[in-house]
Amino acid sequence: MTDIWTETEAAAATGGEITGSWHASGVSIDSRTVEPGDLFIAIEGENQDGHVWVRDALNKGAAAAMVHAPVEGADPAKLLIVEDTMAGLEALGCAARARMTATVIGVTGSAGKTGCKEAIRHGLAATGASVHASERSYNNHWGVPLTLARTPRDTDFAVFEMGMNHPGEIAHLTAMVRPDVALITTIAAAHMAAFNSLDEIADAKAEIFQSMDAAGTAVIPADLPQTKRLAASARNAGVGRLVTFGADDLATARLICARVRPDRSCVRAMIGEIEAAYCIGLAGEHWVLNSLGVLATIQAAGGDMGLAAPALARIQPMDGRGARVEVNTEAGPFTLIDDSYNANPASMRAALSVLGASETASRGRRVAVLGDMLELGPESAEMHAGLADAVIESGARLVFLCGTDMAGLADRLRGEVEVHHAPDSRTLTPVVMQAIWGGDVVLVKGSLGSRMAVIVEALKSLEAADGLPDVACG
Repeated sequence: MTDIWTETEAAAATGGEITGSWHASGVSIDSRTVEPGDLFIAIEGENQDGHVWVRDALNKGAAAAMVHAPVEGADPAKLLIVEDTMAGLEALGCAARARMTATVIGVTGSAGKTGCKEAIRHGLAATGASVHASERSYNNHWGVPLTLARTPRDTDFAVFEMGMNHPGEIAHLTAMVRPDVALITTIAAAHMAAFNSLDEIADAKAEIFQSMDAAGTAVIPADLPQTKRLAASARNAGVGRLVTFGADDLATARLICARVRPDRSCVRAMIGEIEAAYCIGLAGEHWVLNSLGVLATIQAAGGDMGLAAPALARIQPMDGRGARVEVNTEAGPFTLIDDSYNANPASMRAALSVLGASETASRGRRVAVLGDMLELGPESAEMHAGLADAVIESGARLVFLCGTDMAGLADRLRGEVEVHHAPDSRTLTPVVMQAIWGGDVVLVKGSLGSRMAVIVEALKSLEAADGLPDVACG
């Protein structure tokens, strides 16, 4: 593997001290997943101090370790000693960005960040370009500089996801990334505990434009109440080009028509001056508009639209983000939609629309299993109860809810559908497992802190079980 860092480059980037010679082919902050040749960075966090695991990382083949103090028993020749390892990680990321010749793309938004980042990566890779992108949802204060520091020298395109839950966070991240093209996926009620309005959320997302210049391109939704606000933020930051996407007649990337199916959507759109017809291998009406933003971003970055657009048909949902799993039991298979990684009102409605479009087998039912949406602030209870119309429109016959704020939705739904509420996901799990039939389509969704993955794993375990009720006995 090609070296990403030499000891002299890393020392120069961080201002650190070295006594030996080494070459690193990767960068890691987790000793459990460190690979031979990695530079291991010992981050000191609230609950863990990476310095404890330095010797373990070196024993696994790490080329060296960045530390802020000598580690007993570790070879001094394999240590890069800095004043602060978190600052050292950021400095390494900034140095990687400074030497980068790749076209750099930044992605943020209230929903769809990870999916759009992956779609951009997938579309650009289909053109034959070398693409480096954030792993999973590495979009925070350590994930962004880590992704930067890992960027190979010969990358053509680099795609970075940036998240936030407070004002100022994206400004800090974008100062490191300095995107050439920046995509905002949407503005919606998320992390409302730190904001008073959607306009404030829009302003925080628009921080992504602050480290761009006249050569940059901002890609924003055309159909939002905050569209003009986002456009003004881009112009005020000095961004040279503005691209919009959506159903609006004046959008740069404009939807002509779409056919939404249970497992994919087919789209006709004008992407700039190019008319494109393509399919997306992801379910839901929200992915129709997301795809316009993805293709507009790829086009703005100089990617080949003729190769990128058809590649969207081959995208598969990620675990926890809409992945569909067929669980085979003796009573027959049921379909599990795993959307358990995160949730806000907008993404919850989108997921419920996917459930509503899903086809059940004979006598099967649509089942919604929903956990609390976190960090929504003082209006959280009403935002949860306000999902009642979306649940009913989804055609869900069984609704299982857990968490404090989901109690309000349970009250709103009683008399409309069969609904069960529990204080947490572990309490709800056995109730859900006993209720599922062969032929059902089951959506599981909630914020990560609601731990809905517990229910996902329990339902998957029915693959080997024989206790699922027979459909005909329902």
